[in-house]
Amino acid sequence: MIPENWRKANILQYLEQLRYDSRPTLVLSVFMLKRVSVVLSSLVLVLPLSACSRKEANEPPVATPTLTLSRQKVPIGSPLQLTYRFEMAPDAKIDGDYWVFVHVLEPDGERLWVEDHLPPTPTSTWKPGQKIEYTRTVFVPNYPYIGAAVVRLGLYSPKTNQRLALGGEEVSRREYLVTKFELLPQSENIFLIYKEGWHPAEVSSDDPNTEWQWTKKSATISFKNPRKDATFYLQYAARTDKFAPPQQVTIKVAGQPVGTFTADAKDRVLVTFPITAAQLGPADVTELTIDVDRTFVPGGTDVRELGIQVFHAFVEAK
Repeated sequence: MIPENWRKANILQYLEQLRYDSRPTLVLSVFMLKRVSVVLSSLVLVLPLSACSRKEANEPPVATPTLTLSRQKVPIGSPLQLTYRFEMAPDAKIDGDYWVFVHVLEPDGERLWVEDHLPPTPTSTWKPGQKIEYTRTVFVPNYPYIGAAVVRLGLYSPKTNQRLALGGEEVSRREYLVTKFELLPQSENIFLIYKEGWHPAEVSSDDPNTEWQWTKKSATISFKNPRKDATFYLQYAARTDKFAPPQQVTIKVAGQPVGTFTADAKDRVLVTFPITAAQLGPADVTELTIDVDRTFVPGGTDVRELGIQVFHAFVEAK
């Protein structure tokens, strides 16, 4: 067995050598950064556990999580249903409301995106022996990566940064591997062309991954006819403060209505509409329109005619 003091000395010597080698450019390559990360991880492993860490290691799991995906091969940009399930331990109790943190990563640990959220039923109300299950739909971000991916999750408090012990395969400190899947290229999806009735795309200043387009009174999308039953996904938000009653929205395919909804969500929500092969029509290319009954003008220097705010539109063939 290698003495602990020898390992520490050599790790520190290796870090010093890396620092010296990087002086001419003052920039570490991605490869060297990963080596530093591995070395630092090794250093952490040889340090003695604190009393707090030893206490955490001895705490029994409060619940066992599972995550089921609607499919195991997922094209970038497509909607994905995630079904979360937590089986509470027979004698467990959770004090306080915890977030579910969800990290989607490459197999080597490089993070792709996160899906952290508050569960619809607060954790403070979870009972011993209870099974909590719910489903969320997300759109896979346009991340430049194709291949295998893994999902880890846990429960944490943003107030205290405490993580709860769970049942399952622990990969890192109270971070548990729950599923694996494969990311496919975006070309696997039905390509949509935004035609008339759309304002230019906008990007959130707080999150560059959040993008949207405002419709005008009528906005048209064109796509290749899949010639089979399909589902239209629309993630939208509306200026509910501008209308009483709220706007009414009609979805038409090939000129015929296939669904309507009330635009009463000020925060983005997802609505879906089934479309039959017959409704798509016989043409090689078909058109879908989003019609709103009323529009508004923001005012000031912004004189645009705005309908609803669209974050995602997607057609999925069955």
